[in-house]
Amino acid sequence: MRNQRILVTGGTGMTGRRVSHQLAERGVDVRVGSRSGTPPFEWHDPATWDAVLDGVDGVYLCFHPDLAFPGAAEAVSAFAARAAEHGVTRMVLLSGRGEDGAERAEEAVRAVFADLTVLRCSMFAQNFSEHILVDGVRAGTVALPVPDVPEPFVDLADVAETAVRALTEDGHAGRLYELTGPSALTFAEACALMGEAAGHPVAYLPVTPADFVAEAGRAGIPAEVATGLTELFAEILDGRNAKPTDGVRQALGRPAGDFAGYVARAAGEGAWS
Repeated sequence: MRNQRILVTGGTGMTGRRVSHQLAERGVDVRVGSRSGTPPFEWHDPATWDAVLDGVDGVYLCFHPDLAFPGAAEAVSAFAARAAEHGVTRMVLLSGRGEDGAERAEEAVRAVFADLTVLRCSMFAQNFSEHILVDGVRAGTVALPVPDVPEPFVDLADVAETAVRALTEDGHAGRLYELTGPSALTFAEACALMGEAAGHPVAYLPVTPADFVAEAGRAGIPAEVATGLTELFAEILDGRNAKPTDGVRQALGRPAGDFAGYVARAAGEGAWS
């Protein structure tokens, strides 16, 4: 794969930058798909698609903000069809576990790209250290509009490695991998582990959707995105996804990284200092 080029959409985001980094370590030519990329890429602007797909052999599909949002299935399937026209031979789609909208997007993409590899993921552990929940951990209270359900948080290191292998190695075409951590923790249990590592107590607080949207707005998250997230959380964080899978082992031949290991790394990197 050293002479091939991989397009990583969402290439500056949580998963995309990890995928890009691991591909580059393998000597793969990486094109980062983002608004600030060269050429620029925008999911909702098809006029940017042809240039970013030119000369590309593989694509990592990461739709922002989430496949469960309205219009996602149409956008990613149209982009996948365009990629096929450009001669793309490998494609990996980042998807969500337990999301009806995400599954519709998977089906739409597979209809135009039969060899699609799907990574259906549980909630990212790194949401606590890089995304919407990091400020709550630092402040000592993680607030979400869901009950204190168990969730097998997945380490993005495992997600990125699975994507990279599917993009660069044989044996993954057409596969669907459900990627989770090896065990489920409640949010309160996860907060306790993070608090111990951070050196201060961290509590979990279930809040109303309205309170969550208001707090997200104060953090600069647009109201429509925050509202969409509350609907997504209500769908996926109701206990339906509590059971871990062996998807990481299927894809990588090793156990999934556990939450305690993630917490130790995040604390060591100063995520909550």
